[in-house]
Amino acid sequence: MLKLVYPACFYPCEEGGYTVTFPDLPGCVTEGDTLSEAVDMAIDAASGWLLEYVEDNKQLPNSSNIKDVVPNEYENGFVSLISVDLDEYSKKYANKAVKKTLTIPAWLNTIAEEKNVNFSQILQDALTRHLGIKQP
Repeated sequence: MLKLVYPACFYPCEEGGYTVTFPDLPGCVTEGDTLSEAVDMAIDAASGWLLEYVEDNKQLPNSSNIKDVVPNEYENGFVSLISVDLDEYSKKYANKAVKKTLTIPAWLNTIAEEKNVNFSQILQDALTRHLGIKQP
């Protein structure tokens, strides 16, 4: 079970809502129209950022101590901890491919190859249709 906690800096926007940055996750920035939405968006943004690191076999960054994080980009900023359940997030959004071996008749393979069929895409389309899954 991979649960992680990172500090997030929340900054009120002049037009309303909040911008959220993560000192430990470079380039991970999001926003929300309300504080509640900003927290949800922060969890989603951090989860996606971290999942990409895991899928690329990179070492996850260490989390800063919240006491050491000072929101200094804008006035009235504050720091809060964001909890990420990477296992749960990856079940929903991971794009890691899984290799499958299958058997089809040789004549069908020949015709499909002549027509430059993408076997992986056809199988994905057929499985999502068969299982009633709506692709994002």
